[in-house]
Amino acid sequence: MHPPRAASPGRTASPATVRLINDRLALQLLQSEGPLTAGQLKTLTGLSRPTVADLVERLRAAGLIAVVGESGAQRRGPNARLYGIVADRAHLVGLDLRTHSVTVAVADLLGRVRAERTVPVGSRDAPDTAVATALATVDEALAAAGADRPHTLAVGAPGLVDPATGRLGGTDRIPSWHAALVGELRTRTAVPVLLENEVNLAALAEQRTGAARDRDTFVLLWLGHGTGAAVVLDGTLRRGASGGTGEIGFLPVPGTDALPSATGCDGGFHSLAGSAAVCALAAEHGIVAPPHDGTDHGRAADAPPAEPLVRAAVAAGDAGAGFLDALAARIALGAAAVCAVLDPGCLVLGGELGRAGGDPLAGRVADHLARLSPLRTDVRASTVGGRAVLLGAVLAARDTAQDDLFAPAG
Repeated sequence: MHPPRAASPGRTASPATVRLINDRLALQLLQSEGPLTAGQLKTLTGLSRPTVADLVERLRAAGLIAVVGESGAQRRGPNARLYGIVADRAHLVGLDLRTHSVTVAVADLLGRVRAERTVPVGSRDAPDTAVATALATVDEALAAAGADRPHTLAVGAPGLVDPATGRLGGTDRIPSWHAALVGELRTRTAVPVLLENEVNLAALAEQRTGAARDRDTFVLLWLGHGTGAAVVLDGTLRRGASGGTGEIGFLPVPGTDALPSATGCDGGFHSLAGSAAVCALAAEHGIVAPPHDGTDHGRAADAPPAEPLVRAAVAAGDAGAGFLDALAARIALGAAAVCAVLDPGCLVLGGELGRAGGDPLAGRVADHLARLSPLRTDVRASTVGGRAVLLGAVLAARDTAQDDLFAPAG
């Protein structure tokens, strides 16, 4: 994602529009580059000195930037003032909803996480109890970050998010408290509450800070308890008419005993690469996970049991190669179909299993995919880590906040 170019008045742009474009450009540069002097802003934007001076005063008056220090680069005369984003101008909240847990992060306008909390949600908890637990966690995280209220919230959850209604739907396996929580957040906070599919948010994190930083077009293949995908084309996340882009678990593939249906993905790609199928495949190859030592190693409470098996196979070296190769062959079947339709040029393996397999699994998938498809595809392991959905939620909240805050009145 590139910042807009500096603008100058013309026949199609009013002076107010030009000021808005230039102000946003300066703010995005301060956000990405860190504190800058007026002279550095002039160089980076290509704007005139008077124009830069005007925009700096506007942004200071709006409370968006402040003097944060001085530059010692000048040898003569007074040092130049350094201007930086006022990070506490807004607090952003990201939520990662799982079947049996919720994680909340509170970040500032620079995207720095100020507080983070994770709480379990009991499998027998009533929906009202689960919602109350999540709301209390949001309040606790805000208090820990020293924030009175959020400016924007973004929620990542499994399931389909209807682009027309913004409502969460999907299979019966999605907990009812997820949708109820989003409704309560919208009613209680009276601030923008974004709802997005968890895999889409993970793709946003990979695009901004992870394995796809150098790609405008790529597909994130999510391998975890279930399977899914996020599609980014020309820098834009594609959701589809009903929010179902990337529901790769329903993809018919060879090697299963049945076909998927409108009510379930059993028999589709899910039956080859989902957690249960991977566990069975590991058993066939004699892969055994090390005994659990009582710690969670950063995994969520609902992390799939196949994850430690994949890690064990990678750690086993040659002894785990057969299992990893068989798993890669299965993943490549779904990947080949995606590549044949979209030709993304880059495929990122995410989710718990994609991260656990790392480069050894990604390399094997690339080899199998090269034999199945004539389209050159770079296969990469996720580099964001286990907080991809949470990080993506924070980034989505920040984008929305910027649309509001980075438009000071001219």
